[in-house]
Amino acid sequence: MFNALRRAAGVHALAVSLILSACSSATQAQRSSVKPESQRRKAPDFALRDADGKLVRLSDYRGKVVLLNFWATWCGPCRFEIPWFIEFERMHKHRGFAVLGISMDEDGWDVVKPYIRRLGVNYRILMGDDMVAQLYGGVDALPTTFLIDREGRIAGVHVGLVSKSRYERDLAELLGLEQESASGSVQPSPAALAAGPR
Repeated sequence: MFNALRRAAGVHALAVSLILSACSSATQAQRSSVKPESQRRKAPDFALRDADGKLVRLSDYRGKVVLLNFWATWCGPCRFEIPWFIEFERMHKHRGFAVLGISMDEDGWDVVKPYIRRLGVNYRILMGDDMVAQLYGGVDALPTTFLIDREGRIAGVHVGLVSKSRYERDLAELLGLEQESASGSVQPSPAALAAGPR
């Protein structure tokens, strides 16, 4: 399945970013794409190995906001997003947030380990397969990213490359944060203050 995606990825990477920028409207840029709680469904659990061979389950992250990213080393738009995810992990880890990357590379750890080392990836990478992709609706395009709330429900899905600012808005909402102030620091929302630390 992913061989066809790999062949098309190089040709379409530039087109995707051009279409994305051309199709973004001012209205879309101002809104979060997080679903209301009543429309969220439970994220399927899985058990996959990380780069150290440890078995990792999504349920291990219950109580945290999770950015679950399906990607591959050959995917141009995926390469574009990885620095954002590194930054989000660094900025929000102490707020009960985690990035999980699921590599769909058919060549396995032989290509993935050097790639993530070279990019300085600071979040957990797992090796995926068609079974986990099917659990999440088939994952027909890369990147595909699921935003999972603290209760383990899918709060949002991004297929293809979306803007960094959209991720920032969605994460701010899920983490209970206000948008970044002019100084660049994130201010907690009144709801987050009332809830206390997690």
